[in-house]
Amino acid sequence: MDVAQLLEIKPAPRAVFERLATHRHRARFQVRVDGGWIPVTWGQFALQIRGVARWLIEHEVEAGDRIAIYAPNSVAWASAALGAQTAGAVFVPIYPASTPEQVAYILEHAECRFVFVSGREQIARLDRARGLMTHEVGVVTLDDASWSPFAPVGHDGSIHAASQRDAAAPTLVDARLGAIDLDAPAQMLYTSGTSGNPKGVPLTHRNVGANGADWLVCNAPLLVEGDRDLLWLPMSHIFGFGELCVGNTLGWETYLGSPGDVLDLLPEVAPQVFFSVPAYWEKIARAIQAGPNTAEARGEALRRVTGGRLRFCLSGGAGLKVEIKELLHAAGVLIIEGYGLTETSPTLTLNRPDAFRFDTVGKPLPSLELRLDEDGEILAKGPNVFSGYFKDPGATAGAFTEDGWFRTGDVGRWTEDGFLQIVDRKKDILVNSGGKNIPPANIEAKFVDDPLIERVVVYGDARPYLVAAVWVRPDAAADATSIAARVEAVNAELARYESIKRYFITDLPLTVENGTLTSSLKLRRKAVYERLRDKFEALYA
Repeated sequence: MDVAQLLEIKPAPRAVFERLATHRHRARFQVRVDGGWIPVTWGQFALQIRGVARWLIEHEVEAGDRIAIYAPNSVAWASAALGAQTAGAVFVPIYPASTPEQVAYILEHAECRFVFVSGREQIARLDRARGLMTHEVGVVTLDDASWSPFAPVGHDGSIHAASQRDAAAPTLVDARLGAIDLDAPAQMLYTSGTSGNPKGVPLTHRNVGANGADWLVCNAPLLVEGDRDLLWLPMSHIFGFGELCVGNTLGWETYLGSPGDVLDLLPEVAPQVFFSVPAYWEKIARAIQAGPNTAEARGEALRRVTGGRLRFCLSGGAGLKVEIKELLHAAGVLIIEGYGLTETSPTLTLNRPDAFRFDTVGKPLPSLELRLDEDGEILAKGPNVFSGYFKDPGATAGAFTEDGWFRTGDVGRWTEDGFLQIVDRKKDILVNSGGKNIPPANIEAKFVDDPLIERVVVYGDARPYLVAAVWVRPDAAADATSIAARVEAVNAELARYESIKRYFITDLPLTVENGTLTSSLKLRRKAVYERLRDKFEALYA
């Protein structure tokens, strides 16, 4: 496929259909079943996508209607999302760990016509969620065998039957796909936020298409058509869905994994491409550090742990510690890291294969502009920036400056050579009683790869000094003395006003279900503060 076709801005499903002339009988996915791998061809994938589109059109779904997906990753998940887009609808992903209350809020707020669901837990939660709603939503159950055609519940016709009708008479789906306006919403994701209800973020076909084209240009030296990737990131998050769409565009063969088995599958699958959040890069780094401290030994350990074919490695979702990137680079793997938000489709900056600094999140993408406000907040403008929150004009007004720049809520600074560094979330900066501004995330990040400490949360707004809650790794042989030593070692790297004067060890679970983590597994700082406030405050007694 020529470069112009790869970079063309178009509805995401077209990337699948355009591969059929050459890839129809090749494997698009490999699905783990009973310890083996079952291939799903490009032709089978396209058949499912069009079947979903046909079924939705036949059930009077109009362009712009919202269709939710509440399920773990599967081929069927991808078919439902791209099928909804093919029909001109807007797909609304719901994170599979979401509670019934969260599910009910999203389905009702988005006014969803149908929800595709799979998984026993998800089906049970959805049943409870529907009891909380006044809005009626149709339910379509995805077949447990995610590689096979799936059927809706409560309707006479199945998705599989709809795909057969489409094969016999494709003009209905073709007409709907051909009528899609690039400036119409393609997907609507709900930002988890750190407080209050999530906000709906509609992203247009042009938003995501422009961002995808920039992304391909920046990473071109390491991207190859026909590569193999191991996809485990939730497709309900823009990071995981982005990996799916890049694979469609570049003709990848995608092996589907899960958070629980992905590291075990790495050496078996031996992908050239691996997208991950920092926690898994940290685990890989610890694995290669367990052996001899020589370049040759660590390179061999990396090949053993990953299968030895990694070429393009991306880290996202949160910042990866510089030392981890340096260690893996020395062992033979370059980790590409960038920065962005759901509202920006999502990428704003990227380190490039031929231009990177590990202490930064890279340089702005070609088609957008970034600048820093007077207080250091990063402001963005470009074709990838959304136009406003769904049914929330107040939040939309607060998200933009008077002259139209999107407020990221993050504080940054430029390096002398034009790379962007993230200082912190603007609203998470602590101001101690002495007037010092302290970004807690910078201190907490120093514990990221600690062998004994799993997480630290710093506290101390308007207080004379900082204190912290400490979570010990469950597999660590730690005692009070060893934990104290780790905290003191970090304190030695900090200014005195940044140091942790006192702390306590806690076993409070950090989960999506209890509200202490967002659906993308980021810390809800305010929720943790509330749950542990008495213990934090006791440290000032």
